[in-house]
Amino acid sequence: MTDTTLSPPRAGAPIAGRLALVALALAAALAVAALAGARYGALLLIGLGFGITLEGLRFGFAGPWRAMILRREPAGLVAQLLAIALVAAVAFPLLQSNAGELMGAHAPVGVAMIGGAFVFGAAMQLVLGCGSGTLVNAGSGNPVGALALPFFALGSFAATLHLDWWLGLGTAPVVALAGNSGLGLTLAALAAVAVLALALGKPGSRKLPGRLWLAAVLLAGLAVLNLIVSGQPWGVVYGLGLWAAKGVQALGADLTGVAFWAAPGNAERLAQSVLTDVTSLTNIGILAGAALVAAWRGGLTARLPRLSARAWVAVVLAGLVLGYSSRLAFGCNVGAFFSGISTGSLHGWVWFVAAFAGSYVGIKARPALGLEARP
Repeated sequence: MTDTTLSPPRAGAPIAGRLALVALALAAALAVAALAGARYGALLLIGLGFGITLEGLRFGFAGPWRAMILRREPAGLVAQLLAIALVAAVAFPLLQSNAGELMGAHAPVGVAMIGGAFVFGAAMQLVLGCGSGTLVNAGSGNPVGALALPFFALGSFAATLHLDWWLGLGTAPVVALAGNSGLGLTLAALAAVAVLALALGKPGSRKLPGRLWLAAVLLAGLAVLNLIVSGQPWGVVYGLGLWAAKGVQALGADLTGVAFWAAPGNAERLAQSVLTDVTSLTNIGILAGAALVAAWRGGLTARLPRLSARAWVAVVLAGLVLGYSSRLAFGCNVGAFFSGISTGSLHGWVWFVAAFAGSYVGIKARPALGLEARP
């Protein structure tokens, strides 16, 4: 994501053009509502909100972890924990009172899940973007994000072809906290991690800037709306894998023999329009929202970084690995970490620990792969 704030158009800038882009986004949401239903139009708007908030207020996941590991700057990580806590405070009672209508991001802890989270953490530092970050970077015109995104989708699809084998390595039963006691334990754990991060942070870097407070509140509100409107928590990875699966199917591949895509729910989504897939809609919204912010700032002006051929190959491979590993890990920073913890899943906590350790490895590998841009 870029390092500029959401600012008004420059003097003399084509304000009419920017307003036209906003009108186009709203028209797209209305079109989706007319074609697929009001619920799906609302989800596209929620996705736009995610994209505008993430890019406009510079709220991310990979970057703050990097800042904590390299410079002991905890503000971004603490803002993530705050947003998760805000969602949990609403999601726990909602899930308990609407068990038949709403579902949490619950998944089992297993060998492949832990390994996938570790590898994902390393790969996201290579491209400086997690699932949502890659979408935002691509939408705002970042060349690295734009290159990584299609390979992320292909990697996510590829993992579905082998998922049964990976799960066969062993998984524990799903453990999900619930009720007031579960909420209390989750909030206490989030507070403990936040206090630890602040304690480890260097002096002068422990205060959260106003934009992070605002971003945490806005993301939490959008995530709760996503849960209510879609019936499931905010996710990213499934939609990307679905796009690649649809592309492969359009090229003539028969996926009926693949256990993952033969499952009734997945087979139904594969046969239907992406306009009725909730994760696809919010992903499209994130892309469009980031593009809107970039246009508001003056256009998609990101320059091509001066990277070696080896570095560009590393970006492609990292994109594939991001998609593959996140499917094994039952999600990325959004679907596993953010939504998993905020809806009580133990796997969200395990994912966090494994991915954070992987991030340390990925950060150390960047210079060796030539991914630190040359001046």
